[in-house]
Amino acid sequence: MDQTENVSRIPIKVEHEGEITRKEPFWVFGYGSLCWNPGFDYQQSVTGYVKGFSRRFWQGNTTHRGTESKPGRVATLIEDNEGVTWGKAFLIAAENKAALPYLSTRECKLGGYRIYTVNFHPRPCLFSSPSSSSDFQTDRNALLYIAMPENRHWLGAAPLPDIAKQILECHGSSGSNAEYLLKLADFMRDEIPEALDEHLFSLERLVKKFASDMRICLKTLMGEKEEIKEESKEAKAVVPSFQFASRVPDKKLRCVNM
Repeated sequence: MDQTENVSRIPIKVEHEGEITRKEPFWVFGYGSLCWNPGFDYQQSVTGYVKGFSRRFWQGNTTHRGTESKPGRVATLIEDNEGVTWGKAFLIAAENKAALPYLSTRECKLGGYRIYTVNFHPRPCLFSSPSSSSDFQTDRNALLYIAMPENRHWLGAAPLPDIAKQILECHGSSGSNAEYLLKLADFMRDEIPEALDEHLFSLERLVKKFASDMRICLKTLMGEKEEIKEESKEAKAVVPSFQFASRVPDKKLRCVNM
């Protein structure tokens, strides 16, 4: 890869704050929760990467994954000449009038991000078919949301164990901060297994370790409900009431909502 590529990071000028009008289909590159929860309609999506940036959990969040009194940490990009950040790009139709206002609220007004343009590189296809489009593998410009240090939610760098503990402890209107991190790590591992992101996967390991040490149920943090299986009538009928085992309380661990 050519790491000397020039990256365009000039903010897009808009007529009204947070609003952009588009007369043609356009791409949006996601590297955080957009990867697994875009929240808008799109025509197609493709995994790939941008050069010149590295992903860091340095942006605070006081709505979706935290509160004003206990802000969570979410991903942003920092400039890094040697950096490559993997994610997913979405093609949005020009007639889709809801996507950009939605992103403006989610990323800019609530999240503290700004809009930039960047050259997006689709992930090379391992297998091709007669129906494959060469345009699908062509680099293209994409909108990119980045949180800069001057925004009011910025938390900045910190030791990884401290970041992991903060992520584990924080919750917001969209769920736990840990869910944000773990689902992003799962996406990267499942969709782009060749991608390297030591910052992301180190935080994942630490959050899981701290959760285990504190006996916090990961399924609860991920928003999953515990499945309680009822014992069948047939099974109950064959267990004599005088057996000692039937009088012993159930010892199974249950997830406790934090």
